[in-house]
Amino acid sequence: MLRITPRITVPFDEIEMTAIRAQGPGGQNVNKVSSAIHLRYDINVSSLLEGQKDRVKSFRDKRITKDGVIVIKAQNHRTQERNKQEALDRLQALLAEALKPKTYRRPTRPSYGAVKRRLKKKTERSEVKKLRGKIRDFD
Repeated sequence: MLRITPRITVPFDEIEMTAIRAQGPGGQNVNKVSSAIHLRYDINVSSLLEGQKDRVKSFRDKRITKDGVIVIKAQNHRTQERNKQEALDRLQALLAEALKPKTYRRPTRPSYGAVKRRLKKKTERSEVKKLRGKIRDFD
């Protein structure tokens, strides 16, 4: 189990990891990087609640495809175990960020001093604007 937040856990059987293969110089398949891993997590078939699935799908991140699949690439020159752990950590961080409750800031009234300063600056600016066209007497 991969623990995302105190309430959300992702079973490992929902996470698919594949080693990356590529064409070698002779046309044969070879490992592209010594231990590259791609993690694939399908949101639609996951055990997340429906509202959570919608929130994760609508979260703006380039790792979430339009069809609701999260693809995380860990292609560093490290051991395969370390790359797997890095991919899991990235998935955990992404889901935690996507499922974080939105905080709404209550609009606060400006203080009396702030209103007074703003009004003073506004008046000064309007006075300067009034004088702009009138000061032309240089002789």
